[in-house]
Amino acid sequence: MRESLRAFISAPSLPLARVDSFQDDDSFLEKGILDSTGVLELVGHIEKEYGIRVEADEIIPDNLDSISKLTVFVERKTASKSSWSGSPDHLAGKPSPGLD
Repeated sequence: MRESLRAFISAPSLPLARVDSFQDDDSFLEKGILDSTGVLELVGHIEKEYGIRVEADEIIPDNLDSISKLTVFVERKTASKSSWSGSPDHLAGKPSPGLD
C-alpha cells in the first residue's frame, strides 16, 4: 500500500505534485509536495482505490499529510470497513446479535 500511495503522489498524472524525492514522514504541505487541491485529488484516489469513504472531518494533516500518516489512515479505514461489511443485518439496519 505504501508504495502504491507513493507512486500515485509521484505520478505525472497528478500535475499539482511537486516531487523530486521525499521520505515517508515528510509533510506533503510543508515540503510543497501537494497543495490543498492535490490533497483533494489524493482523497478521491484513496476512496476509489481502496473502496473507503473519507469524511470531511477526516481531511486533516493528522490523517493525510505524509506517506506514513496516510498509510495508517487507509489501513484503519479499510479494517473498520471490512469488520462491518460482513454483517448483512448491519447493512439492512438491523442490530447485530449480542449488541443489545
